[in-house]
Amino acid sequence: MLETTLSSLAGLPAFLAYFALAIVLLLIFIRVYTWVTPQDELALIRANNTSAALAFGGALIGFAWPLSSAITNSLSLVDCAIWGAVALVVQVLTFVVLRFSLKQLPERITQGEVAAGAFSGAAAIAVGMLNAACMTY
Repeated sequence: MLETTLSSLAGLPAFLAYFALAIVLLLIFIRVYTWVTPQDELALIRANNTSAALAFGGALIGFAWPLSSAITNSLSLVDCAIWGAVALVVQVLTFVVLRFSLKQLPERITQGEVAAGAFSGAAAIAVGMLNAACMTY
């Protein structure tokens, strides 16, 4: 019984290392994304702006999905961090492309236009799914 329990816990250090790296990368993503976008997502969400919550939530999922793929497929923590950084860049570029494709996207999100936030979030998730699928190396 003890041997089985110890055997089961043998992977705990790797789990903790990858989980800590994922949290750090997620926090970096949040910082970079909120720096790149002109609207203050967190303040808008605190003010109950559904559009901002949809857009930002989609961006978070769009980043976490390929990050989970990087964790699954990586050969090491460094490899995971590199592919996590790739996921971050792709997700930020997704917003940049959306911003120039949809007129006044940040303003529309700030004004609470749900359609703009929902489309932004959905596009971020779609790109994240594709990004994750491409991380099968």
